[in-house]
Amino acid sequence: MKPGHKVILYAGAVCALLAVFALYTRPDFLVTLANQVWACF
Repeated sequence: MKPGHKVILYAGAVCALLAVFALYTRPDFLVTLANQVWACF
């Protein structure tokens, strides 16, 4: 793998993690997520 590809891969992973962590700051998202997980059982 070329060095440039590794940088792009890491940048994409960091952006995805930041997006997930940003969603956790929204209480309405957490309630919706909990309801969806609970609906599986």
